[in-house]
Amino acid sequence: MESAAVSVSYGNFGISGDFGNSGPWIPDRSLAKLAAIEVLSEHMVPFTKASACGNDFLIIDGIHAPADLHGFTRRICDRHNGVGGDGVEWLFPAPDAAIRARLINADGSEAEISGNGTRCVAAYLVNQGAKEKLTIRTGAGIKTCHLVSRDNNRFEFEMDMGEPQVGDDFSLKLAFGEAHGTPVSMGNPHYVVFVKEFSPAWQGEGAEIGRHHDFKHGINVEFVRTVSKNDIEVRFYERGVGETQSSGTGSCASAVAAIAAGRANSPVKVHAPGGTQIVRWAGQSVFLRGSAQLVCQGEYLED
Repeated sequence: MESAAVSVSYGNFGISGDFGNSGPWIPDRSLAKLAAIEVLSEHMVPFTKASACGNDFLIIDGIHAPADLHGFTRRICDRHNGVGGDGVEWLFPAPDAAIRARLINADGSEAEISGNGTRCVAAYLVNQGAKEKLTIRTGAGIKTCHLVSRDNNRFEFEMDMGEPQVGDDFSLKLAFGEAHGTPVSMGNPHYVVFVKEFSPAWQGEGAEIGRHHDFKHGINVEFVRTVSKNDIEVRFYERGVGETQSSGTGSCASAVAAIAAGRANSPVKVHAPGGTQIVRWAGQSVFLRGSAQLVCQGEYLED
C-alpha cells in the first residue's frame, strides 16, 4: 500500500508528513525546526473575521499593529491577495470603556466609526467573556451595545448610536446630472439621496458624489427607496470602501433622513442586500439593532 501524505498541525505551524507502513510520522522537534517556527510566528498576525449583514471586518488586537498600519490594512483587506474585508477594527485599551476600536478602511484611510464594525467588535468581546452590556470607544465617541440574543457564533445587538445631526437638503451638479440629497452626521458624514428606483449605474453615481469637491474629506452615500412608513430599501457606497452589502451608520442616516422628511416613522426597517436592520429614533438618540456573526479565525502571514 502506498503511504498517504497528510497535514498535521504543530503549534501554529502546518507540517506535512507520511503515515506509511512504518507507523505514524513524528514531527521534527529539533532546535532548527523550532527556531524556524519561532521566526515564522514573528510574521504571523492573528485575526478574527466577523460580518454584520454582509459588511465584513477583520478584528485584530492592537498589540500586533505594525508601524505602517494603513499599508498593512490595505494588504490584509485585499480580497485576492489578502484575507479580505471592508476594513480592520484595531483594538486598544481604553480607560473609559471596555475597549477602543480604531477603524481603518480597506483602502487604508481612517474612519470615525462603523456601526456594523462596532457591532462585530461587540460580538468578539462577548465571545471572549464580556458582559451583555458593554461600551466601546470609537472615533465618534463611546457607544453602548446591548446583547439581545445569541445563537452560537451569531449575535444580535442594539446599539445606542447617539444624537444625529440632520442638515438642510442641497443639490450637487454631477457629470450624470444633478443629485439632491440630505446631509446627515452619525459621527461620520452621510449624503442621503431619495429615489423612486435604483439606477442601474448607482455605483458610479455614488462614487462621483463621494469624491465631489464639496466634501473635503469624502462622504458616505446612501440611495434610499421608501417602501412603506416603516420600511425603506437602501444601497450603500461607502467612503474608503465602495459598494457594501450593508452599513450601520448608513442605515441610521437613511432612516433619520426619511423620518425627518416625513417619509417614514420610527422604528424603521432598513433593507439592504446584506440583510435587514432596525433603526428607532427615541428622544435625542438613535438606536440600531442588527446581527453580527463571527466567521473565522486565522493568522495572516506578513512578508
